[in-house]
Amino acid sequence: MKPRETTALLLAGGLLTVTPRVLELVRGADLVIAADGGARHAAPLGVTIDLWVGDFDSSDDLAHLHVPRQTFPTDKDKTDLELALEIAKQRGATRALVLGAFGGRFDHSLGIALMAARETRNGFTINLESGSESGWILTPAEPLELPLTAGQTFSVLALENANGLSIAGAKWDLESVKLQFGSSLGISNEARGAVSVSLEAGLALVIAQW
Repeated sequence: MKPRETTALLLAGGLLTVTPRVLELVRGADLVIAADGGARHAAPLGVTIDLWVGDFDSSDDLAHLHVPRQTFPTDKDKTDLELALEIAKQRGATRALVLGAFGGRFDHSLGIALMAARETRNGFTINLESGSESGWILTPAEPLELPLTAGQTFSVLALENANGLSIAGAKWDLESVKLQFGSSLGISNEARGAVSVSLEAGLALVIAQW
């Protein structure tokens, strides 16, 4: 029997628009870990923080929160979110959803996407969410079935040279094409409804706008 998946919600410091779709995504999460200023997303999401981690340099407005916390120095080699991820894995998480993954500082958003790519390729799936955008990592081992609606915009960006990219259910379907690293070929496609995306080799980031 396949072991039960254990999902961690990781609250990051980016932007988050709370919608019914987002509230459905967070329902039933097994663990909630906030990374520094990401703790401000807990109340709008209606979730209880199990652990609050970081150097707390972005949390001046959150002094009223009384939840378990783990403090790290400001001078460190990992971001607060990566530390939160490590703790989530130590506590038994088998996958994670990062809320507040986009918006704010571009370097942080890009770093989060690359962290998700590294972990997903190694078998620990991380999905990304801001309410207005969703992100998934596409690997040969994990084809994606995206619950999109007609007219919705989505993009597929190669994180390295990718072979055998196939897209079905879109305005521009593709069948086993090569997507070069840095190519704009996969940007701004349009869903006809639910979309299937698969890859034979390589690594890609799929982003949908809502």
